[in-house]
Amino acid sequence: MTLADTAPRLSDTQIAEVLPLIEGADSVELKLTVPAETQRPAIRALGLDPLDAQVRQVFFFDTPELALFEHGVVVRARRVQGKGDDSVVKLRPVVPDELSRKLRATPGFGVEVDAMPGGFTCSASLKGIPQVDVRQTLEAGRPLRKLFSKAQRRLYERRAPEDVALDDLTVLGPVFVLKLRFFPAELARKVVAELWLYPDDSRVLELSTKCAPSEAFDVAAQGRAYLTAHGVDLAGEQETKTRRALEQLSAAGI
Repeated sequence: MTLADTAPRLSDTQIAEVLPLIEGADSVELKLTVPAETQRPAIRALGLDPLDAQVRQVFFFDTPELALFEHGVVVRARRVQGKGDDSVVKLRPVVPDELSRKLRATPGFGVEVDAMPGGFTCSASLKGIPQVDVRQTLEAGRPLRKLFSKAQRRLYERRAPEDVALDDLTVLGPVFVLKLRFFPAELARKVVAELWLYPDDSRVLELSTKCAPSEAFDVAAQGRAYLTAHGVDLAGEQETKTRRALEQLSAAGI
């Protein structure tokens, strides 16, 4: 039995559920969480050099009880080494056909299906470039709305709980992330490795690649074969980076 044989797969019911989501999405991101005990061997087997990684700081904004997250809304801002700052308002889960044409046409808005062994989710994100510096804004305690565009603020107001104002949110974080892009010849496409470092000194290593919806199943099969050939464990428990970050940051009061 190979590593690929033991990896969870989508059931027939799940495939029937995900197909219309993929058809309505702008892109598909295929993800794999590598178990902690096999992260170092996986990094070596894939030939990844940590010195090629880009450093990121991710700040989340929510209530101490994570009311936004429980309502299906994620709000965050990032500082990216050598690239600058960005911000995003994300909705999950969503059904693409239920989103308005006006929203779909908004610059910076995208719908993506995230698929991993045994599961999937469809989310929508409205990304933006803050007109102010993220670090300076947070250190000075300035209103959080300054980190988000008018379109992002409108989306937030429509989807967030009525009693949770953007400026009243708590800053959670930052979480440090190392992001490394590499291009395996066997796949002929970009693969991303992200190492998330959490407050309790644990870490999550995620491997991912994006593709067009029409390519999703072919790319998934190719990726599974590539990782199996390099001895990467596909059968480990899959984790959501954001959920783990928010739960830890909220519990620690950070």
